[in-house]
Amino acid sequence: MKFLKELKKICPNNFLDKKEDLYVYAYDTSPNPDVTILPLGVVFPQNALEVSKILKLCAENNISAIPRAQGTNHCGATRPTKNSIVIHFSKMNKILKIDKENLIAIVEPNVIIGDLNKELNKLGLFFPPDPSNLAVSTVAGAALLCSGGPRTFKYGNTKDYIINLEVVLADGSIVETSKDLAKNVTGYNLTSLFVGSEGTLGLITKLTLKLIPKPQTRLLTLAYFETLEAASKCVNSIINSGFIPSTLDLLDKTTLQTIEKFNPCGLLCDMEAALLIELDGFKKCVEYELEILKDILIKSKAKKIIQTKNEQENENIWRARRSAFSALTQLKPNVITEDIVVPKNKIAQTVKKIQALADKYNILTAIMGHAGDGNIHPNFALDLKTEKENFEKLKDELFSYALSVDGTLSGEHGIGSEKKKYLPNALDKNAYLLMKKIKNLLDEKNILNSGKSL
Repeated sequence: MKFLKELKKICPNNFLDKKEDLYVYAYDTSPNPDVTILPLGVVFPQNALEVSKILKLCAENNISAIPRAQGTNHCGATRPTKNSIVIHFSKMNKILKIDKENLIAIVEPNVIIGDLNKELNKLGLFFPPDPSNLAVSTVAGAALLCSGGPRTFKYGNTKDYIINLEVVLADGSIVETSKDLAKNVTGYNLTSLFVGSEGTLGLITKLTLKLIPKPQTRLLTLAYFETLEAASKCVNSIINSGFIPSTLDLLDKTTLQTIEKFNPCGLLCDMEAALLIELDGFKKCVEYELEILKDILIKSKAKKIIQTKNEQENENIWRARRSAFSALTQLKPNVITEDIVVPKNKIAQTVKKIQALADKYNILTAIMGHAGDGNIHPNFALDLKTEKENFEKLKDELFSYALSVDGTLSGEHGIGSEKKKYLPNALDKNAYLLMKKIKNLLDEKNILNSGKSL
């Protein structure tokens, strides 16, 4: 095939097209992979110029380009479509610059967030977005999904920490969206246009990130409750108290039991719910906030309050919290993590609704969520060979419910191919049409991550 020969010339030593090599790229973390759809090839560019040449070639031949890095997407956003290639960014993984004076870092797309924060930590700096799989999550992946993680409640999500992007458009044009400055309102905010776009408008080849000083100290509190309602009311009391925890996560009983079985760390498994609350900042401030927090927890009838004493204890609990997905894989062949957002005062009824749906369709469910911002993550453990039909029905009802309570389809996992059919119902009609116009303007031939999102 002439196209593949030309593609190989661009990256001669970084190219795959043997069938046995392509099968792995039919998958990401999402359910329902179609292994009959393989990419024509996989190419590993090393710089923006190579990405530009690749996209020009794709445009000339009407071949779709699917961006990919670690493949951890839950919504099928990195799976190939018919007549497509995969552009794999694993070779573009350098931290190009850390500027402590100007509080910025300039990085390539495949830099791992956990690795970045290890380097920043040496300089007393901090990149707050904190996806649960930060050990493998890439900066560009977080940007294209606008991920956030548990710290979103206090610090905001990824969009709040991206100052400037280098983006390659569908025709191969290389665009710098802004300047490496903390403030810039010169022209339209093109940076925000590409953040959260799931690679459908352009491919990110460089990012300038905003950094902040690392908090002096942090303390974790685990509070257990006899009912989900009590835990949810406590969330509201904390939110209305006048201070903002860096993390305010909700874990249901099934999640606690599953984590403890997989990664024993002393979690109490006989309670219906727990709140994982992290305070950070200057030591004196954290100590003062902790006293307020303890008072709220007692008044909210927390049955057990466990307080960490040092960083090692913090890490032990966080390691357990991050193991929730892995823990569920011990129960059934497949684990599907969903992602909805509801108003904070709807959290308790939403958790009850998810439990009712799980009972209705007989699917094992463990629920956790970033309660501070209403982002709920039900994890479904099932066997797709026998339970797929029931799960699809459950999913339809779950998303319909989220929209019915003025919620939405995703807080950080994106839309991809798995949620695409629900999108028109989740958006204002005119906003949806405007988004399609933007897509058509920037990608007239629909080659950028075709079949995803819009």
